[in-house]
Amino acid sequence: MSVTTSRALLPAGNLAAVDALRAALGSDAVSTRELDRMALAVDASHYLRTPDAIMRARSAADVGTAMAVAAQMGWPITLRGGGSSLSGQAMSLGLTVDVRRHFRGMEVLDDGARVRVQPGLTVREVNSALARYGTKLGPDPASEIACTIGGMIANNSSGMTCGTEKNTYKTIESMTVVLPSGTVIDTGAPDADALLRAKEPDLVEVLERLRDELRHDRFRADIQRRYAIKNTMGYGINSFIDHDTPAKILEHLMVGSEGTLGFVAEAVFRTVPVPARTATGLLLFDSLEAATDALPRLVYSGADVVELIDAASIRAMGDDASSVLPAGFKVDRHASLLVEYQAADDDAIAERIATGHDTFADLAGLADAPELTQEAARRAQMWVMRKGLYTKVAWNRPKGTAALLEDVAVPMESLGGVCSELQVLFDQHNYADAVIFGHAKDGNIHFLVTEDFAGPASLKRYEDFTEDLVDLILDRDGTLKAEHGTGRIMAPFVQRQYGDELYEAMWAVKRACDPDNILNPGAVLTDDPQQHLRDIKPTEPVREVIDDCVECGYCEPVCPSQHLTTTPRQRIVVQRAIAAAEASGEHELAARLKEQEVYDVVQTCAVDGMCQTACPVQINTGDLIRQMRHEAQPALLDKGWKVAANHWSKVLGVAAVGMNVVDKVPTPLVRGVLGVARKVTSEDLVPQLSDELPAGGRLRKPQPAANPDAIFMPACVGTMFGSDHACGTGVAGAVRQLAHYAGLTLSTPAGVQELCCGTPWKSKGLLEGYDVMKGKLTEWIVEHSDGGRLPLVCDNVSCTEGIKVSLKNAGVEGIRVYDATEWVAEYVAPMLPPLERAERAAVHPTCSSTRLGSNDALMVLAGLVAEEAVIPTGWRCCAFAGDRGLLHEELTATATRDEAASVNRMAAEPGGGSMLYLSCNRTCEMGLTRATGHTYVHVLEELAARVGALLPATR
Repeated sequence: MSVTTSRALLPAGNLAAVDALRAALGSDAVSTRELDRMALAVDASHYLRTPDAIMRARSAADVGTAMAVAAQMGWPITLRGGGSSLSGQAMSLGLTVDVRRHFRGMEVLDDGARVRVQPGLTVREVNSALARYGTKLGPDPASEIACTIGGMIANNSSGMTCGTEKNTYKTIESMTVVLPSGTVIDTGAPDADALLRAKEPDLVEVLERLRDELRHDRFRADIQRRYAIKNTMGYGINSFIDHDTPAKILEHLMVGSEGTLGFVAEAVFRTVPVPARTATGLLLFDSLEAATDALPRLVYSGADVVELIDAASIRAMGDDASSVLPAGFKVDRHASLLVEYQAADDDAIAERIATGHDTFADLAGLADAPELTQEAARRAQMWVMRKGLYTKVAWNRPKGTAALLEDVAVPMESLGGVCSELQVLFDQHNYADAVIFGHAKDGNIHFLVTEDFAGPASLKRYEDFTEDLVDLILDRDGTLKAEHGTGRIMAPFVQRQYGDELYEAMWAVKRACDPDNILNPGAVLTDDPQQHLRDIKPTEPVREVIDDCVECGYCEPVCPSQHLTTTPRQRIVVQRAIAAAEASGEHELAARLKEQEVYDVVQTCAVDGMCQTACPVQINTGDLIRQMRHEAQPALLDKGWKVAANHWSKVLGVAAVGMNVVDKVPTPLVRGVLGVARKVTSEDLVPQLSDELPAGGRLRKPQPAANPDAIFMPACVGTMFGSDHACGTGVAGAVRQLAHYAGLTLSTPAGVQELCCGTPWKSKGLLEGYDVMKGKLTEWIVEHSDGGRLPLVCDNVSCTEGIKVSLKNAGVEGIRVYDATEWVAEYVAPMLPPLERAERAAVHPTCSSTRLGSNDALMVLAGLVAEEAVIPTGWRCCAFAGDRGLLHEELTATATRDEAASVNRMAAEPGGGSMLYLSCNRTCEMGLTRATGHTYVHVLEELAARVGALLPATR
């Protein structure tokens, strides 16, 4: 792959900074390649700023070196984590330093009471590791799937339940800080203050002076009032009131500082217990005023969650609200409060439910009798009303508009009036689609409007609305940012919120920590009163398949290529950058981006669809990549694969024989020959084979049966890649054996040997061949299922998903398609006797089992063969993706790195020597075997072997 750079496009001074950093850290430490720069030019906000260069820092020392070079050269530098900021915090016009990819360490301390973590892990990843201890992080931001620990600290994240007592500021115990000067301080060390005083005497002098000044009666009460509510506007100068020593004051100033004071290389948090019992209720009120009037009673009753949802929000939810609203309900001026009580045990939750009902009975304006339920499915329906709201509004916004999600906070008693006045502002500025929702318990509300930024008129509307909003919130003693951070969007208004003296104290902190103003300049503090109106990113439609994207970044942590090349968001951003370059006449730039995206965007996408499971607007970026692959495929290749679709049994036979031959030939020889072929043709066409790959499997043969209970279609991947499991039959034989044990009959009619689910053609964008196979497949299924009377069972979950997709694309409805794990869990497992079980099993769910919702079945079956079935931390799609793992080994290696480390830690624990390694898809099993060094097998093969061991005694 060729790598081009845009050095000629950078100013000379910035080129010198790039050269200085490369001299210090190595020639490959910094990239000025267009694709890398464009991919990180946005976050989840409505701003776009293209950096000069990108650096993937590998250590805190690398970050320190970057800061030193930036200070010397006067070069802005921004530290970037998950890029989920809604306020424009993670962008730079200088150097962007990625501190996510290589900062992923974690250590659980004191049996889960504390956790030490580096900034690159997401909140969800840390909570997943803490779950086994019954604890979690205090902050619970809605963006926890994407928000990194670094971002959580930088924003002083809070969320739905933590309020102001369990947020980042209150639960941080210590941190390791790298200052722009190069000083490194562990604030938890006994000598932290002595070291800080020796290394940074000027900084300590400022911190101690401000501490003494701000504790004066003239400031103390005012500061305490401002931080009694959620408040992430400006720097956390409450640190000077709450803490005494310079190290602890600095530690807490770093919380919410948005990477403008230094780099947090590691942090230790005190965790909070996960509530064992939860009861949820949706209270429907006649009006917004009635809902907000009820707030104090609900808060004083001890409710842990009180979430506000206004009438516009209820209407926006449409049919998704019907399951929790009274039958025939018509939304008028109504509003609702989602209320939750939490407790540690059954007796405590019963008491809290009783208190809740007593409180509800005294509330005025209730439109319907509320319920409080602990039933998980019912609670989930209620939460859709709140958590699904952003999805609905963002999805339904007009094409070419940006979804602007803002948050403010006021004292709880003022919330009702503020909500009413906000609605007046929406009307005055013609934001007809605006909705209000949020954390009413904390006086913290979010509102969402859509804006097209199409020209001066829309920008002026946005400017005028912002000015009126600032006046409204500050007149009510509120804060313009409650939990989303100041960013570039509200930095121009910090002085107005705090007044001149407190504002100057904030600047004193900034100058003391970052005297050259190189760290994320413009975030938190700015001298530019118009900054929030600059660098607005365009929102013009590009491709229909991706136009709904709001660039939130939720898709990134589930993407298997996130630590290798690009993420789904970045793939979309690159398409928008290409379109913008072409529209502005920058055709050379567009051409370079298209050259660079071949590997980074197209070839290394696993098209696994996991991005869709995390996307608020349900975009499957795999659809984009399939389009692009189709557009790039030569017609001859498409025709060749069409021939293969017409003669699939012969192709499979050749593939199986090939794997048998390769299995006998020394691997270095095979890799050498294939390596030459890959260089001559394409690395995206010729596979690479490795030691752990199996020999070919058995050819599929029809096994028709009279009066079957189901039609069974063994996947063709079982022919290509055989299995050495002790059951001796492969997964197809295992399914038949289990069915026989349960007295169920499976039929595999003639013609099965010519069929495939169609995924190999579809994923490569080979539409002619896909249409041929889709037609053959659907015709066979419709005929032999008797038009849907009999269900169809398939034995590899990605193929099961492929079958469902092919049927859908063919317009065929009414066919019940089961993955074999689902079918066995439902129809066979209840009939099985107790089996001998291993002590533990590491289970790898696949992207397809996740998308199909069959992971519960997988875990049920794993529980039949192991005392403890565990999904390792760091799990994600393995990216083997049919043939991606053979074409690009580096993709699967990167995707499985975290999971493999977790599996090997489990294997090293006592009893780990007898562990099972289970999944439900042949190629995924091969990918995990390669990654971990342990042999993964299909869970049904293991189950069949253990059932078979009992057969002589039981049947």
